[in-house]
Amino acid sequence: MHIQTHRAVLAGIALLSYLLGSLNFALILSKLMVRDDIRRHGSGNAGMTNMLRTYGKGPAIATAAGDFLKAVAAVVLARLISARFGGVSPLAGYLAGLFVILGHLFPVFFGFRGGKGVMVSLGVIFIIDPLVFAILAVVFIPMVFITRIVSLASVLGAILFPAVTYLVRRFQGVPPLQDTVCSCVIGVIILITHRENIVRLLNGTENRFGSKKK
Repeated sequence: MHIQTHRAVLAGIALLSYLLGSLNFALILSKLMVRDDIRRHGSGNAGMTNMLRTYGKGPAIATAAGDFLKAVAAVVLARLISARFGGVSPLAGYLAGLFVILGHLFPVFFGFRGGKGVMVSLGVIFIIDPLVFAILAVVFIPMVFITRIVSLASVLGAILFPAVTYLVRRFQGVPPLQDTVCSCVIGVIILITHRENIVRLLNGTENRFGSKKK
């Protein structure tokens, strides 16, 4: 394939994924349901946890499903496009994953102020490597229900994601470098978006499910 075509395909994958990521379901649902902006309430974050605190379980579940599935769609479409053009890059799925997360964080349709990217990142991990996703889920779903602190599971998951990816790739006999580097990038993004939560966790002031936003 000509190098310019190769670059154009990758650019197209990045743009499509970014636009999908920009479809922030917390913002879409809050505007459709009550003609309001979820960012005006609670933590000010356009994500599942703030939807749960502000509007309840139904809207929160719908938000989580929408953000998760848009990430899955981005990676699947990237793989289909890559295959259509002769497999332009073995990392097309990770490229899509990165840009769908960036779209969620900085949505072009909503003033470049979105959510923290946890559900989107989970969707990316799920479709790229279901085994890594399953290992992280087994560890951290119980943690959420025991501690009632979503950010704690999110932060620890971001830290362990590269390590689990590396170990799984080694176990599968696959060179781990590319996947580990890509998982590190996603993990770092999640840690950056949770920097305020990390400070509250260290101070023991982070909010829990069932408690009012401080």
